[in-house]
Amino acid sequence: MYKKMLSVILASIVITLSGCSVNENTSTAQTTSVVSQASAESASDSTSAFPLTISHAYGTTTVTSQPTRIVTVGWSNESPVLALGIVPVGASAANYGAVGENGLLPWVTDAYAQLGESNPVVFYDTDGLDFEAISDAQPDIILAPYSGLTQEDYDTLSQIAPTIPYKEKAWATSWREQMSEVAQALGMQSKGDAIVEECEQILADTIAAYPDLTGKNAALCWINAADMSSFYVYTPTDPRGSYLEDLGFHFPESLAALDDGNSFTITVSSEYIDVLNDLDIIITYGDQETLTALQNDPLFSQVPAVQKGNVVLLDSTSELAAACNPSVLSIQSGMSNEYMAYIDATYNK
Repeated sequence: MYKKMLSVILASIVITLSGCSVNENTSTAQTTSVVSQASAESASDSTSAFPLTISHAYGTTTVTSQPTRIVTVGWSNESPVLALGIVPVGASAANYGAVGENGLLPWVTDAYAQLGESNPVVFYDTDGLDFEAISDAQPDIILAPYSGLTQEDYDTLSQIAPTIPYKEKAWATSWREQMSEVAQALGMQSKGDAIVEECEQILADTIAAYPDLTGKNAALCWINAADMSSFYVYTPTDPRGSYLEDLGFHFPESLAALDDGNSFTITVSSEYIDVLNDLDIIITYGDQETLTALQNDPLFSQVPAVQKGNVVLLDSTSELAAACNPSVLSIQSGMSNEYMAYIDATYNK
């Protein structure tokens, strides 16, 4: 059966969607604590690491001395820099979720504010990198570990400053890897490791608070209510998929069998809808219209999770729609618990 299904899997596609409501007081307080802790330590806690050479998808980059003017491009790459207590001289705007007037997500805005920056430089580069604006920021390093930089992008950026793109695959860098790779490039590896450990503890505490969800089969999907002839599933290669595993969920074998490990989504024709039958919980971007479409569709309506109402809907303009694609700042701000609480409310309604 799966051989037949594999023959109909379409080419995996790049979907740069990523960011529901959160208690602002809790979010701000936790972000304040984390960033203040980072700020208390010097940004130059290790100069002995330099010069260093970093390997990545397009070769190697040598960083001769500890960077001080840092530009980030791509989704959330400013977050580990801010968590380390450093204000980037320029960063890409968020393109999904609860994006503020400044182009940033709430926990990112909070982190800038805690470091004394009320007017951060933001690049609006969803239609292509703004090389001129990046150059004007006069960076001495450009960080893009979670991104889709092309070879041409990398070559152009490297003429501006040493550039660190993703290690192996575009848009496949986990929050842990993002934090570690940024910390390495800035000569702050031990501090980065400590931040990862803190986030690991936050996730462990979150899992412990929702024992009914531990081990449940769950997957994040992209389902178009206007065309339900096929759908996409984010695999554990994608940070959104691996984040569900971080939160104690399981990616079922029926879906894992379709994953070649090289792409972060799999595309499935809806005639093979039974691959979703093992899911206890379906998470998807969408609203009530999406749920109604699923319940009325002759194929999706037969999926047990749909029949039971175990469909978690992520409003594309919400904080959760962004936070389901995590960074250290979103985890530290309390969004992991918000995410789990939202899933729990649907599953145990």
